[in-house]
Amino acid sequence: MTSDGSGRKAVGVAVIGCGYWGPNLIRNFLGCDAASLLAVCDQDPRQRARMAGRCGAARLVERAEEVLADPRVEAVAIATPVHTHARLALAALEAGKHVLVEKPMADNVADAQRMVQAAADRGRTLMVDHVFLYSPAVRKIKELIDGDVLGEIYYIDSVRINLGLIQQDVNVLWDLAPHDLSIVDHLLGRLPLSLAATGAAHTGSGLEDVAHLSLDYGGNLIATFHVNWLSPVKLRHMIVGGRKKSVVYNDLDGMEPIKVYDRGIDVVSSPQAKHGLLVSYRSGDVWSPCLPPGEPLGNVVRHFLDCIRDGRSPLSDGTSGLRIVRILEAAQQSIKAQGSRIALS
Repeated sequence: MTSDGSGRKAVGVAVIGCGYWGPNLIRNFLGCDAASLLAVCDQDPRQRARMAGRCGAARLVERAEEVLADPRVEAVAIATPVHTHARLALAALEAGKHVLVEKPMADNVADAQRMVQAAADRGRTLMVDHVFLYSPAVRKIKELIDGDVLGEIYYIDSVRINLGLIQQDVNVLWDLAPHDLSIVDHLLGRLPLSLAATGAAHTGSGLEDVAHLSLDYGGNLIATFHVNWLSPVKLRHMIVGGRKKSVVYNDLDGMEPIKVYDRGIDVVSSPQAKHGLLVSYRSGDVWSPCLPPGEPLGNVVRHFLDCIRDGRSPLSDGTSGLRIVRILEAAQQSIKAQGSRIALS
């Protein structure tokens, strides 16, 4: 087993699934000195053939059971269809492996709870690949909120739309919304009190390809999300509106992904106003913070390995992943109930 620059033993890793996201994980594990990529697993021989020559010295294997039986493999990264996440993660945890699982961590709350409990029982790291939490932009927004630069948060508006990739096993809400739900969960640190969602399916599959979701956090704070597989344009846009300042986050802007606006309203007491309050508009400066370089997925991989070696709980641990699944499951119930509001405990 190799060592990293600090002299500590590298973690033996296997990647299960090398379709869309798996190759990105493979590339980042190969580029991280804290990892020793030992195996890459996929049931599809075409996918394994595609990865030949791209996995370093790692073995290409067909069956996950072969990976889990290898004592040199200490951790697995699961990048397979959503409905397989719980089965593979539970088998890996039962085999004593640490687990990094693609989002969403499961397709129902009960399985997600079992995964969290299994990791706790085995004393193993369970981390969800909510990759945007590890981006410099989201880290900066969190810093601005925690530093009270924005003041009290009034609202969050999020749009994530593009043409495809239409999934065959989950709808657009389960596919795209976990990205932005995980960002908001990280920024606010709590579940909403209630939610309402609407959606529509246009391909005959019964899986919604357009959806809107509204979360009520209490205290006049709401967060809204629009996800869409049918849009002719691609947008990844989020606004975090605060009492003092607001942030606009455009993930597609490679130069200035976040901008801070000193624009909004000020409310003061006024006996002349109709309701005793006077609203004035504020239009100040706009500035774009300097962000450090770095690929978010590289930060995910490094954080996962550091948590394994140091015994720390990941930023996107199983409990935070479970909160996202709770929201998604309740949102699906709301869609089926024609947008009825669902309370979350």
